[in-house]
Amino acid sequence: MLKPFVQLLGEDAPVLWRYVWMAVSYGLLSGLTLATLVPVLERLLAGDVRGASLWLILTLAGTVACWAWRRQVERAGVAVGVAILQGARLRIGDHVAGLPLGWFTAQNTSRLGHVITQGMMAVAQLPAHVFTPVITGAVTPLVIVAAMFALHWPMGLIALLGLPVLVAGLLLTARLGRRADRAFQHHFADASQRMVEFAQAQSVLRAFNGGGGGTQLLEQAIDRQRRSGMRLICQSTLSVVLNAWLVQAVFAVLLIAAALWLNAHSGLTLDTGSVVAVIVALLLTSRYIDPLLDVASYAEILRGAYSQLEAVQGVFAAEPLPEPEQPQIPVDGSIELREVSLRYAPDQPCVLSGVSLRIAPGSMTALIGASGSGKTTLVRLIARFFDASQGSVLIGGVDVRQMSSSQLADQISQIFQDTYLFQGSIADNIRIGRADASAEEILEAAQQAGVTELIGRLPQGLDTPVGEGGARLSGGERQRIAIARALIKAAPILLVDEATAALDAENQLVIAQALSRLRGRHTLVVIAHQLSTVSMADQIVVLDHGQVVEHGSPAALRASGGRYAHFLEQRRVAKGWRIAAPSNSGQA
Repeated sequence: MLKPFVQLLGEDAPVLWRYVWMAVSYGLLSGLTLATLVPVLERLLAGDVRGASLWLILTLAGTVACWAWRRQVERAGVAVGVAILQGARLRIGDHVAGLPLGWFTAQNTSRLGHVITQGMMAVAQLPAHVFTPVITGAVTPLVIVAAMFALHWPMGLIALLGLPVLVAGLLLTARLGRRADRAFQHHFADASQRMVEFAQAQSVLRAFNGGGGGTQLLEQAIDRQRRSGMRLICQSTLSVVLNAWLVQAVFAVLLIAAALWLNAHSGLTLDTGSVVAVIVALLLTSRYIDPLLDVASYAEILRGAYSQLEAVQGVFAAEPLPEPEQPQIPVDGSIELREVSLRYAPDQPCVLSGVSLRIAPGSMTALIGASGSGKTTLVRLIARFFDASQGSVLIGGVDVRQMSSSQLADQISQIFQDTYLFQGSIADNIRIGRADASAEEILEAAQQAGVTELIGRLPQGLDTPVGEGGARLSGGERQRIAIARALIKAAPILLVDEATAALDAENQLVIAQALSRLRGRHTLVVIAHQLSTVSMADQIVVLDHGQVVEHGSPAALRASGGRYAHFLEQRRVAKGWRIAAPSNSGQA
């Protein structure tokens, strides 16, 4: 459990080790202080009040020392929590910044958000409020067991053998609890997603579900969360009860052992020391049990904390793409794929298989194919969202694995289908492409991307706020700004993923004209279904089930009668579709 803490703390890890040492020493001091009660009780039972008083003074001194040291331990625990809150998020951010872009799936992004917010708060509270009583409750009984061995070895042996039994019980209940907790977390995330979906899609839900607003899916998700929450509560309650029963069972065995020993020797003449030793050992039993009950009571909290730490470990377990020791510089904006294959996991089928392709610098290549054919995966391989399972991807004659991440980022700009604009002005969003861009350069990029008409009709022009996520603009307007953002970066390669998807004809034309102006100045790789975009390409690559089935110029592929020619025929037929008016013949 300490490994995730060390990863979170980084160079602040000595703060954690100092706290652990202090907590362990506090447990030892508490155990030794309790052990001083042995001579106190022995002397009182023997009638030596003076001797008992001297040992009692030592017990009181130990109690004061424990109280003072406990305050220091708690301060050290708070210092660990503060160090986690101050630096852990930055360390997670630094680690995540080096992860491949392919890692950022919806599931991983959701998990990351949970870790950074709720997870960090829960983890930061553990040292001060949970670990101290747990560490003390684990260390103190060991000292008491040693004292019981010295007094009466059979009872000491029973107490010692009871510890692994308790540990096994705690581990078993924790394992069962983690299973229930994972199910609850899964259903909780699903219900949260449905709630957001329900709020964002009210227009669609009401259009198709009437006044009810389409609550069925949300109600089902909430019901699953409720049922898994009830199972988690029942599991947690049973775990707490079982753990407490195990501790009490050990206590009962110790009492039975003492009673049997006394009963076995009831008719015999025993020396006073033996009787006193058994009685004192019996009294120590209660002090042996109390800290173990503390551990049992915190077992469920530790189990929940372990789930948070597992999530932290999951983030840190993701490995960044390797960086070369001696990065190489590309010579131009060409792209080449040599027998590239990709599978996301060893036990999964290939998403791309044996793809070989060369794209000349300054040319435009259009990728077409059915949904799931591998177009987006190919583009992401060029941008090194992940590394190829086999083969190599080269930019400017250099394998992308031999380029530093900063060098690769300088070579590539990207325009995605789902464009995201940050809250701020139009100029602020364009400037993300290059932070030091001047106002003239921003205006020039806006003109090349077809944003001039947009800023001309807005009262604040380039200073117009776009709203959260670009909510104040239409999809086409957001896409134009994204193109301007990519252009101002002035990278030699521009990757465009479905830039005109779901846009009206006017915006499709504007974006197609913007891409046309970039030909010859940038290497363009465009995923598109619009004929106007595909037909202007220098090269067309047709993908099917992760393989290149056709590639060449538009004219050559049109003449070959293959997949591209079939694509053109489908577009021609679709363009000729008409909705015919019903015939009135035969009506009175």
